[in-house]
Amino acid sequence: MSETTAWQEWQDSWDRQQEWYMPDREERFRVLLDMVEALAGAEPNVLDLACGTGSITARLLRRFPKARVTGVDLDPALLAIARGTFDGDDRVTLVTADLTDPSWSDALPGRPYDAVVTATALHWLDADPLRALYGRVRELLRDGGVFLNADHMTDDSAPRITAAALDLHAARRERELAEGALDWRAWWTKLADDPVLAEPARRRFEIFGDPRGPARPAADPSERPTDVRWHLDALREQGFAEARQVWCSHSDALVAALR
Repeated sequence: MSETTAWQEWQDSWDRQQEWYMPDREERFRVLLDMVEALAGAEPNVLDLACGTGSITARLLRRFPKARVTGVDLDPALLAIARGTFDGDDRVTLVTADLTDPSWSDALPGRPYDAVVTATALHWLDADPLRALYGRVRELLRDGGVFLNADHMTDDSAPRITAAALDLHAARRERELAEGALDWRAWWTKLADDPVLAEPARRRFEIFGDPRGPARPAADPSERPTDVRWHLDALREQGFAEARQVWCSHSDALVAALR
Protein backbone atom coordinates (compact mmCIF):
# COMPACT_ATOMS: atom_id res chain seq x y z
CA MET A 1 0.00 0.00 0.00
CA SER A 2 2.14 2.86 -1.25
CA GLU A 3 -0.32 5.57 -2.26
CA THR A 4 -3.55 4.39 -0.70
CA THR A 5 -4.50 2.37 2.34
CA ALA A 6 -7.49 0.19 3.23
CA TRP A 7 -9.37 2.30 5.75
CA GLN A 8 -11.89 -0.37 6.70
CA GLU A 9 -9.09 -2.83 7.33
CA TRP A 10 -7.55 -0.34 9.74
CA GLN A 11 -10.92 0.16 11.42
CA ASP A 12 -11.30 -3.60 11.83
CA SER A 13 -7.74 -3.92 13.09
CA TRP A 14 -8.35 -1.17 15.67
CA ASP A 15 -11.54 -2.92 16.80
CA ARG A 16 -9.74 -6.26 17.26
CA GLN A 17 -6.93 -4.63 19.23
CA GLN A 18 -9.39 -2.82 21.49
CA GLU A 19 -11.47 -5.98 21.97
CA TRP A 20 -8.35 -7.81 23.11
CA TYR A 21 -8.37 -5.45 26.08
CA MET A 22 -12.18 -5.16 26.36
CA PRO A 23 -14.04 -8.26 25.17
CA ASP A 24 -17.38 -6.66 26.08
CA ARG A 25 -16.72 -3.56 23.95
CA GLU A 26 -19.63 -4.15 21.55
CA GLU A 27 -22.03 -4.65 24.45
CA ARG A 28 -21.18 -1.26 25.91
CA PHE A 29 -21.63 0.31 22.47
CA ARG A 30 -25.06 -1.32 22.16
CA VAL A 31 -26.18 0.09 25.51
CA LEU A 32 -24.71 3.49 24.67
CA LEU A 33 -26.72 3.62 21.43
CA ASP A 34 -29.84 2.47 23.27
CA MET A 35 -29.44 5.45 25.59
CA VAL A 36 -28.92 7.82 22.66
CA GLU A 37 -32.16 6.61 21.10
CA ALA A 38 -34.07 6.70 24.38
CA LEU A 39 -32.97 10.23 25.30
CA ALA A 40 -32.10 11.92 21.98
CA GLY A 41 -34.23 10.10 19.39
CA ALA A 42 -33.36 8.37 16.11
CA GLU A 43 -32.07 11.47 14.27
CA PRO A 44 -29.67 12.94 16.82
CA ASN A 45 -27.05 15.64 16.43
CA VAL A 46 -24.09 14.05 18.24
CA LEU A 47 -20.64 15.09 19.43
CA ASP A 48 -18.23 12.13 19.46
CA LEU A 49 -15.72 13.27 22.07
CA ALA A 50 -12.14 11.97 21.65
CA CYS A 51 -13.49 10.08 18.65
CA GLY A 52 -10.30 8.28 17.62
CA THR A 53 -10.88 6.29 14.44
CA GLY A 54 -14.63 6.95 14.65
CA SER A 55 -15.68 3.67 16.27
CA ILE A 56 -18.78 5.17 17.87
CA THR A 57 -19.55 7.34 14.84
CA ALA A 58 -19.60 4.33 12.52
CA ARG A 59 -21.99 2.47 14.80
CA LEU A 60 -24.18 5.53 15.28
CA LEU A 61 -24.60 6.00 11.54
CA ARG A 62 -25.38 2.34 10.95
CA ARG A 63 -28.12 2.43 13.55
CA PHE A 64 -29.30 6.01 12.91
CA PRO A 65 -28.77 6.82 9.21
CA LYS A 66 -30.19 10.32 9.65
CA ALA A 67 -27.87 11.23 12.51
CA ARG A 68 -25.25 13.98 12.24
CA VAL A 69 -21.93 13.54 14.01
CA THR A 70 -19.07 15.87 14.89
CA GLY A 71 -15.95 13.98 15.93
CA VAL A 72 -13.18 15.73 17.85
CA ASP A 73 -9.74 14.38 18.72
CA LEU A 74 -6.08 15.39 18.88
CA ASP A 75 -4.47 12.18 17.61
CA PRO A 76 -3.25 12.74 13.99
CA ALA A 77 -2.99 9.03 13.19
CA LEU A 78 -6.40 7.97 14.49
CA LEU A 79 -7.99 11.03 12.85
CA ALA A 80 -6.33 10.07 9.56
CA ILE A 81 -8.13 6.71 9.72
CA ALA A 82 -11.38 8.47 10.60
CA ARG A 83 -11.03 10.93 7.72
CA GLY A 84 -10.27 8.13 5.29
CA THR A 85 -13.25 6.13 6.53
CA PHE A 86 -15.82 8.93 6.38
CA ASP A 87 -14.47 10.78 3.35
CA GLY A 88 -17.42 12.07 1.31
CA ASP A 89 -20.01 11.46 4.06
CA ASP A 90 -21.58 14.86 4.68
CA ARG A 91 -23.14 13.60 7.92
CA VAL A 92 -19.69 13.60 9.57
CA THR A 93 -17.46 16.54 10.51
CA LEU A 94 -14.04 15.91 12.07
CA VAL A 95 -12.24 18.52 14.18
CA THR A 96 -8.72 18.50 15.61
CA ALA A 97 -8.62 19.87 19.16
CA ASP A 98 -6.91 19.30 22.50
CA LEU A 99 -9.48 18.66 25.23
CA THR A 100 -7.14 20.12 27.84
CA ASP A 101 -7.12 23.48 26.01
CA PRO A 102 -9.83 25.75 27.47
CA SER A 103 -10.78 26.85 23.94
CA TRP A 104 -11.08 23.32 22.53
CA SER A 105 -14.79 23.63 21.77
CA ASP A 106 -14.61 26.96 19.89
CA ALA A 107 -14.28 25.31 16.47
CA LEU A 108 -17.14 22.86 16.92
CA PRO A 109 -20.04 23.25 14.47
CA GLY A 110 -23.65 22.35 15.02
CA ARG A 111 -24.09 23.32 18.66
CA PRO A 112 -26.00 22.61 20.79
CA TYR A 113 -25.90 18.81 20.64
CA ASP A 114 -28.59 16.30 21.46
CA ALA A 115 -25.96 13.89 22.78
CA VAL A 116 -22.26 13.88 23.60
CA VAL A 117 -20.70 10.42 23.62
CA THR A 118 -17.26 9.06 24.44
CA ALA A 119 -15.70 5.67 25.17
CA THR A 120 -12.38 4.57 26.68
CA ALA A 121 -10.93 8.02 26.18
CA LEU A 122 -11.13 10.27 29.24
CA HIS A 123 -9.37 8.08 31.81
CA TRP A 124 -6.05 9.79 31.01
CA LEU A 125 -7.33 13.08 32.46
CA ASP A 126 -6.59 13.99 36.08
CA ALA A 127 -9.46 14.86 38.38
CA ASP A 128 -9.51 18.66 37.99
CA PRO A 129 -9.26 18.74 34.17
CA LEU A 130 -11.88 16.01 33.91
CA ARG A 131 -14.25 17.87 36.20
CA ALA A 132 -13.79 21.02 34.09
CA LEU A 133 -14.40 19.02 30.90
CA TYR A 134 -17.66 17.70 32.31
CA GLY A 135 -18.77 21.27 32.89
CA ARG A 136 -17.92 22.25 29.31
CA VAL A 137 -19.75 19.23 27.93
CA ARG A 138 -22.88 20.31 29.78
CA GLU A 139 -22.68 23.72 28.09
CA LEU A 140 -22.54 22.05 24.66
CA LEU A 141 -25.79 20.13 25.19
CA ARG A 142 -29.30 21.36 24.57
CA ASP A 143 -31.69 21.31 27.52
CA GLY A 144 -32.55 17.67 28.05
CA GLY A 145 -29.47 16.51 26.12
CA VAL A 146 -27.50 13.49 27.31
CA PHE A 147 -23.82 12.85 27.97
CA LEU A 148 -22.66 9.22 27.83
CA ASN A 149 -19.20 8.18 29.01
CA ALA A 150 -18.05 4.54 28.83
CA ASP A 151 -14.64 4.14 30.43
CA HIS A 152 -12.48 2.39 33.01
CA MET A 153 -14.53 2.82 36.18
CA THR A 154 -14.64 0.43 39.09
CA ASP A 155 -16.67 -0.48 42.14
CA ASP A 156 -14.24 -0.71 45.02
CA SER A 157 -16.76 -2.39 47.34
CA ALA A 158 -15.94 -5.96 46.22
CA PRO A 159 -12.16 -6.27 45.75
CA ARG A 160 -11.99 -10.08 45.67
CA ILE A 161 -14.62 -10.32 42.94
CA THR A 162 -12.83 -7.66 40.90
CA ALA A 163 -9.44 -9.33 41.36
CA ALA A 164 -10.78 -12.74 40.29
CA ALA A 165 -12.33 -11.26 37.13
CA LEU A 166 -9.12 -9.39 36.31
CA ASP A 167 -7.10 -12.58 36.68
CA LEU A 168 -9.47 -14.44 34.36
CA HIS A 169 -9.25 -11.80 31.65
CA ALA A 170 -5.47 -11.49 32.02
CA ALA A 171 -5.14 -15.21 31.34
CA ARG A 172 -7.38 -14.90 28.29
CA ARG A 173 -5.27 -12.06 26.92
CA GLU A 174 -2.11 -14.11 27.34
CA ARG A 175 -3.65 -17.01 25.38
CA GLU A 176 -4.84 -14.72 22.59
CA LEU A 177 -1.51 -12.93 22.43
CA ALA A 178 0.23 -16.27 21.94
CA GLU A 179 -2.24 -16.94 19.10
CA GLY A 180 -1.32 -13.74 17.29
CA ALA A 181 -3.51 -10.99 18.77
CA LEU A 182 -2.07 -7.46 18.56
CA ASP A 183 -1.60 -5.50 21.74
CA TRP A 184 -1.24 -1.70 21.91
CA ARG A 185 2.47 -1.67 21.11
CA ALA A 186 2.22 -4.16 18.23
CA TRP A 187 -0.73 -2.32 16.68
CA TRP A 188 1.12 1.01 16.61
CA THR A 189 4.21 -0.69 15.21
CA LYS A 190 2.10 -2.06 12.36
CA LEU A 191 0.46 1.31 11.72
CA ALA A 192 3.78 3.17 11.60
CA ASP A 193 4.92 0.77 8.86
CA ASP A 194 2.03 1.79 6.57
CA PRO A 195 3.45 4.38 4.13
CA VAL A 196 0.22 6.40 4.14
CA LEU A 197 0.00 6.52 7.94
CA ALA A 198 3.70 6.79 8.79
CA GLU A 199 3.70 10.60 8.88
CA PRO A 200 0.50 10.92 11.00
CA ALA A 201 1.99 8.26 13.28
CA ARG A 202 5.21 10.26 13.65
CA ARG A 203 3.23 13.36 14.63
CA ARG A 204 1.15 11.29 17.02
CA PHE A 205 4.27 9.95 18.73
CA GLU A 206 5.58 13.52 19.14
CA ILE A 207 2.40 14.46 21.00
CA PHE A 208 1.74 11.37 23.11
CA GLY A 209 5.04 9.49 23.13
CA ASP A 210 6.11 6.46 21.11
CA PRO A 211 4.35 3.29 22.30
CA ARG A 212 6.93 1.17 20.50
CA GLY A 213 9.62 2.16 22.98
CA PRO A 214 10.06 1.39 26.69
CA ALA A 215 6.93 1.80 28.75
CA ARG A 216 6.62 5.14 30.50
CA PRO A 217 6.04 5.23 34.28
CA ALA A 218 2.37 4.90 35.13
CA ALA A 219 0.55 8.00 36.33
CA ASP A 220 -0.17 8.35 40.02
CA PRO A 221 -3.53 6.56 40.33
CA SER A 222 -4.60 9.00 43.03
CA GLU A 223 -4.68 11.76 40.43
CA ARG A 224 -6.98 9.92 38.00
CA PRO A 225 -10.44 9.06 39.31
CA THR A 226 -11.64 5.52 38.69
CA ASP A 227 -14.57 5.04 41.04
CA VAL A 228 -18.02 5.29 39.43
CA ARG A 229 -19.29 7.34 42.34
CA TRP A 230 -16.63 10.00 41.73
CA HIS A 231 -17.82 10.43 38.14
CA LEU A 232 -21.49 10.65 39.13
CA ASP A 233 -20.77 13.18 41.86
CA ALA A 234 -18.58 15.27 39.51
CA LEU A 235 -21.27 15.34 36.83
CA ARG A 236 -23.88 16.54 39.31
CA GLU A 237 -21.45 19.11 40.72
CA GLN A 238 -21.02 20.49 37.19
CA GLY A 239 -24.75 21.11 36.87
CA PHE A 240 -26.20 17.97 35.28
CA ALA A 241 -29.75 17.41 36.51
CA GLU A 242 -29.42 13.62 36.66
CA ALA A 243 -26.56 11.14 36.49
CA ARG A 244 -26.49 7.37 36.88
CA GLN A 245 -24.68 4.23 35.82
CA VAL A 246 -26.49 2.40 33.02
CA TRP A 247 -24.05 -0.48 32.33
CA CYS A 248 -20.99 -2.06 33.92
CA SER A 249 -18.50 -4.88 33.75
CA HIS A 250 -15.95 -5.84 36.40
CA SER A 251 -13.61 -3.01 35.30
CA ASP A 252 -15.64 -0.58 33.19
CA ALA A 253 -18.89 1.33 33.35
CA LEU A 254 -21.16 3.50 31.23
CA VAL A 255 -22.59 6.55 32.94
CA ALA A 256 -25.35 8.78 31.60
CA ALA A 257 -25.91 12.39 32.61
CA LEU A 258 -28.87 14.55 31.59
CA ARG A 259 -28.77 18.30 31.24
